This record gives sequence, C-alpha cells and structure tokens, in this order.
Amino acid sequence: MNPYASVSIDMPQSPIIASNHKYSVILPTYNERKNLPIIIWLLTRTFREHAMDWEIIIVDDASPDGTQEVAKQLQRVYGEDHIILKPRAGKLGLGTAYMHGLNFCSGDFVIIMDADFSHHPKFIPQFIRLQQAHNLDIVTGTRYRSGARPYLPGAESGGVHGWDLKRKLISRGANFLADTVLSPGVSDLTGSFRLYRVHVLKHIISVTVSRGYVFQMEMMVRAKAMGYTVGEVPITFVDRLFGESKLGSDEIVSYAKGVWALFTTV
Repeated sequence: MNPYASVSIDMPQSPIIASNHKYSVILPTYNERKNLPIIIWLLTRTFREHAMDWEIIIVDDASPDGTQEVAKQLQRVYGEDHIILKPRAGKLGLGTAYMHGLNFCSGDFVIIMDADFSHHPKFIPQFIRLQQAHNLDIVTGTRYRSGARPYLPGAESGGVHGWDLKRKLISRGANFLADTVLSPGVSDLTGSFRLYRVHVLKHIISVTVSRGYVFQMEMMVRAKAMGYTVGEVPITFVDRLFGESKLGSDEIVSYAKGVWALFTTV
C-alpha cells in the first residue's frame, strides 16, 4: 500500500465561496531546506487554483542548513509580496514563532502548519469551506475523526502514515490524557494544522502561557474557555519527507506537565 496515495497533489474541485478574505500562512522552520520548496509550491498552487488572496510568512530560527537562502530564492520566484521571510536569532520555540509571524500578517485569516510536508495544503480549501459554511472562528485538522464536524460533504477519514507503533501510541495517549482531564471538545489536541480568524488567534495567544509543544493543546483549551467556535476537518498526516522529528522525551514530559497546569488554571 502506498502511504502517500491519500495525499496526492490533486486538489479538490468544488469551489470555495468567493470572498474578499486574505489568508496568511505562518511557516515556522528549522533545517527545512529540502522541504521548503515543496511545501511552498503546493501552497502556491492551492491558492492560485482557488483564486485566493494569500501570503506566506516564513519564520526561520537561524537554521544552519541554508533554509533562509532557499527562502530568499523562493521570494525571487513567487514575489516578496507573497513570500515573506522574517527570521529570528535562534531556536526560540514554536509558540513564539507564531507570535513573531503574526506581527507581519496582513490577512484576516491565519493558517498555521508545519513546513515538513506532514500537512498537505490540499486540505486548506476544506478548512475554508467549513469555516464559511458555519461562520467558525477556528478550524483544526484532525487525524482521529472519520468526518468533519460540523458536517462537510466530501471530507474523508483522518489518519497517520509513516509512524511506528510507539509514536502512534504516544500521540493517542497524549490526546486521550488531555481529553479525559480537560474535555477540550476537539479530537486532536496535539495537531498543528489550523485556520484562525486573525483577531481570534491574537486574543488566544495573548493569554497562552506555553511556548513549546504544549502550545497547541493550550490554544484549543483556551479557545473553548473563551467561547470561540471550533470545527474539525479530517486530515492525513504523513511523516516528514526530509530531516528528523523534533519531538523528544523532554517535550513528552513537558506535555504531561502542561495538561496538569491547564487542569488547575483554566
């Protein structure tokens, strides 16, 4: 079985409702030189085929592999109005990368996703259709649902390809722990592929304490506590094409501590 079959580069054909919205993508990067041209090409193709107004903000944490040089080449290809490079001095964490990128967003919606091709841009039109159909504040991708919530025609089952049993158990266990303790109302708390209204993301980030991998979980917990509306679209998550995963034992321990901290404070 081909694990990439369900993430073909073919794009959905049903149209997005015409609108005056602009979509800003924040791409945090660290040593993504090989992946960056692929994800940028796919994003560009998606936005152009759906006649959407867009920009991509690349937040690079001083990658030693030449990621910033590749980003500058992509600016020459696609234009500096579409590819915006905003590097930082060092590896400062995922949460602060989004905060940094938000300072340069000119869109009224923000898409956050990984740059390693784990998140396929073909799902973005489904995010937008669900948001438009139900006037949602947030749409999050989920690996653990068989259909969109609220209902969206054409959504397929979510899933994961390329993970060993240990990684799958860690992810499932992390989501089960958070769901049991915090009841966040979403099925995939550890995912990082989401669409936000820009003012909603700014509001949630302003009160979010975590800055590592716990950041994604806390964002959803606080969104529920603040009364924001959240939808879910099933996605297929494929392990990174190039490079190594940045998830380590320290992040797992930090996540467990983060669940307890949110339970006692939110």
